[in-house]
Amino acid sequence: MSKKIKFMCTAFRDGFQSVYGARVLSKDFMPAVKVAYDAGIRWFEAGGGARFQSCYFYCQEDAFDVMDAFRAACPEADLQTLSRGVNVVGLDSQPSDIIKLHADMFKKHGMTTIRNFDALNDVNNLKWSGQCIHDAGLKHEVVVTMMGLPPGVDNKGAHTPEFYAERIKQILKAEIPFDRVCFKDASGTAAPRTVYETIKRARKLLPEGTHIQFHSHETAGNGLTCYLAALEGGADGIDLSMAPVSGGTCQPDIITMWHALRGSEFDLDIDINKIRGAEEAFKEAMKDYFLPPEALSASPVIIWSPMPGGALTANTQMLRDNGLMDKYDQMIDEMYDAVRCGGFGTSVTPVSQFYFQQAFNNVMFGKWKKIAPGYGKMVLGYFGKTPAEPDPEVVKIAAEQLGLEPTTKTVLEINDADAKKGRAAAEAMLKEAGLPINDENVFIAASCLEKGIAYLKDPANAPLGIRLNEKPKATSAGGACTVTVNGKAYGIELKDGKAIVNGQTYDYTVADGITAAAAAPAAGAAATGESITAPLPGLVLRITAPAGTAVKAGDEILVMEAMKMEMPIKAPKDGVVASVAVANGAKVNAGDVLATM
Repeated sequence: MSKKIKFMCTAFRDGFQSVYGARVLSKDFMPAVKVAYDAGIRWFEAGGGARFQSCYFYCQEDAFDVMDAFRAACPEADLQTLSRGVNVVGLDSQPSDIIKLHADMFKKHGMTTIRNFDALNDVNNLKWSGQCIHDAGLKHEVVVTMMGLPPGVDNKGAHTPEFYAERIKQILKAEIPFDRVCFKDASGTAAPRTVYETIKRARKLLPEGTHIQFHSHETAGNGLTCYLAALEGGADGIDLSMAPVSGGTCQPDIITMWHALRGSEFDLDIDINKIRGAEEAFKEAMKDYFLPPEALSASPVIIWSPMPGGALTANTQMLRDNGLMDKYDQMIDEMYDAVRCGGFGTSVTPVSQFYFQQAFNNVMFGKWKKIAPGYGKMVLGYFGKTPAEPDPEVVKIAAEQLGLEPTTKTVLEINDADAKKGRAAAEAMLKEAGLPINDENVFIAASCLEKGIAYLKDPANAPLGIRLNEKPKATSAGGACTVTVNGKAYGIELKDGKAIVNGQTYDYTVADGITAAAAAPAAGAAATGESITAPLPGLVLRITAPAGTAVKAGDEILVMEAMKMEMPIKAPKDGVVASVAVANGAKVNAGDVLATM
């Protein structure tokens, strides 16, 4: 008799993250969720991870409303979300009260299970978060994160079957309450033999009857092979997706896995024709969304630069938004050294983002010339203990650039003592913005900071960053268009050899290239001071030194966000800020003037 293999459908969470950078609207996909439920699927990944922040950052939606809608569509399903241990659903870590609030709010909004992982496999980061999940009445799926280290890198005892078995022993010794165990390989780079041996060892260590789940991606081309290895090793369940968000950077497709198991001792126990119908409905629902080419196929070289599917497309979306896609291959190459020198944290959010941010900085500014804050804090110990010791020279550079000393304190010790974090700090943000103070808003403020506040103040005008297929645009007979520069709109019409701009007629000519005169700043612009320009494209988060402020060299003038990094812009010399040329929320390009001194 065949063994019934349970599977979780990841299409509506990890699938979205791995293809669309988590930028999708619930009104577009929720009907497909109902069809999948009607087709017999009873276990869905329904939120958390990047899909929490993305709702506020890119989709003009409230993530809690989306969870409520998911529950309404699937009344009897196990709805599972993804949590990053002490980071819960953000890149930064949180104090104890926000970690508890996370579990309570997700329970309140219809979720039944939370998959809980720590990218460093530091069990200290799973203790409190796991306890909160359990105490909230949710199922706790505790995770050991996996990846394959780049070829040629000494593993230093990390990311081997023995290493993963030791993590299981530590979870058991810590008496963390759990209902299932998952081995999660977000980059799809673990070797099939490693997966097989890891599951076998875990089966011997865990209490009899413990459900073991396995998660991987097809990013490197061996996801399906690893799934078969996991089942042979004794796994009880696997994560599967549906087209158009299956294969490539995603999980294997349900139909593909069903076919791979035909004639074997394993069975998915599904009505394959109903599943086919569900996939067709899902493809129709998503037909207008842009499918990035890098999400559609496996990349064998990813084993040298272990980039998770979910991070890969999120980053390429940001690179496209900022006109930097031509740098992508260089950044992927730089991932090798970011991993090699970073202490071997598993390449899964937030660590995968730290790796990519550092690779990004190495390409844009020079090798180790600018340490990404997350990467630097990781090698210095502020996110927990890395599996191996980071490169000592990189640790030294990070300490110097960030002005921080290495630490061995636990993350909760650090965060619980930080007055800028926690419920009180979130309530202060809400009060200052004139917003209602309730549990949902507190969690949004704590996990999404300024962007969360901006959404709560004006949801209809929050950023809308979904990317749809481009359609041919109709052009008027007169060649009219609107060009917006620094927030000011100009109506431009080219007609009879003249340019009509906001009703005024001008002569114009067009020439290839940019002349020296055209490249120079407008007469008088910043002529009396030194210009401070944006080092790369990004978003202005906050201005900390308005015009008229006296500053010392190195003082912060404003903070930009680029590639999910906060980037302080500092004064190049002692003096007075003469002017600030941007406002909070402004999008800027590399070289744009931000302020003058």
